[in-house]
Amino acid sequence: MRIDYRLVLIACVSACAPMLPDAPPVPARAEAPEPARSPAAPPTQERPYSTDAAGFEGWKQGFLDRKGGARRDLYAQQLDGLTPDPDVIRLDGNQPEFSRPAGAYIQTAASATRIAEARQRLDRVPASVVQRFGVPAEILVSIWGNESSFGRIQGDKDVIRSLATLAYEGRRRDWAENQLKDALDIVIDGRRDRAGLLGSWAGAMGQTQFMPDNYLRLGVDQNGDGRVDIWGSDADALASAANLLAQAGWRRDQRWGYEVVLPPGFDYRMAESDGRPWSVWAQQGVTLAQGGAPTAAESAETGFILLPQGARGPAFLALPNHFVIRRYNNAVTYALAIGLTADGAVGRPGLVGTWPDDGPLSREQRFGAQTALARLGYDVGGIDGVIGSGTRRALRAWQMATGRTPDGYLTPALADELMRGM
Repeated sequence: MRIDYRLVLIACVSACAPMLPDAPPVPARAEAPEPARSPAAPPTQERPYSTDAAGFEGWKQGFLDRKGGARRDLYAQQLDGLTPDPDVIRLDGNQPEFSRPAGAYIQTAASATRIAEARQRLDRVPASVVQRFGVPAEILVSIWGNESSFGRIQGDKDVIRSLATLAYEGRRRDWAENQLKDALDIVIDGRRDRAGLLGSWAGAMGQTQFMPDNYLRLGVDQNGDGRVDIWGSDADALASAANLLAQAGWRRDQRWGYEVVLPPGFDYRMAESDGRPWSVWAQQGVTLAQGGAPTAAESAETGFILLPQGARGPAFLALPNHFVIRRYNNAVTYALAIGLTADGAVGRPGLVGTWPDDGPLSREQRFGAQTALARLGYDVGGIDGVIGSGTRRALRAWQMATGRTPDGYLTPALADELMRGM
């Protein structure tokens, strides 16, 4: 079957919105961070959605009261006549990083075509950007390709309308209202005309899909024309992305990670949550799939074993830069796709392991499995339909209790089994 990669990218472009880099640089830590439940913040609860005009107007007045301050009238002018966008709600919660099997997502996002295009664009990254921020060109072109197909598909939705819709819907109201306020400020301060403030359904903008807050705080005028144009300037977009990663703690001269081979009898309970330096993993029989060893600097870091598609799929040693990429989009599969695309762009070998041919998890299966585990007494960390680290820990415990391989990987068959037991 021929896949239309352009349509795939349109579907997922907003899911690649940069994360908020408010926390300190990613440290060596005792537990791997949990994937986000949304482009920039976890949902709080399920709420019914309606496009009722009176309800939207009521939210709008509340937003102006809460966030307007001295700019209330200016914000009101920009919001005048605005209506919610039903497409935004339909797309929210169906991001491919969290619903499709890891292999299916990664093989699309890190396809041979994407890698070849990234390789051709390595020289488009200004050397001064790499030198200043320490982020290698292959990582930046990988982000560029995965975010917007190298600027070709940036999203054509009114960012202010999209964020207003998400705020009105209420599942991530505080986050969406703050992003909306920043988007309004971008227009009012003359940084970008309203007609040109276009992006994805989640409000991500430009060639590297920045959220409004990151545009204001981390945008870089690389070409020196007096404005940050992440829509039309390759240099500005790439430098802004490099600044975000650098501020999040990018380690110079280190890779994001490596594919590894796990020894027979490996304790899968250590995957994801038990970070160790390479010397300890090597003592336990873990080897790099392509042979050799990490550099001395990488070996000194805390690395985590990741099993994005369980014991049957490829395994990875995730180093700190993997988690820095997840500050851009906090999904394991996204960060792996970025790393693997970057590796291919500079001629590193492809994967040794193969991806299992599993089907996607439906929304009903994701919520149902979490509900079942919670009813059985396992702490999933919240029933939100996203299979994050809390759900995987709970699943490992259930797998151990039922005599299965505790790899924390939820297949459609396991989800159905859990749901039947409710």
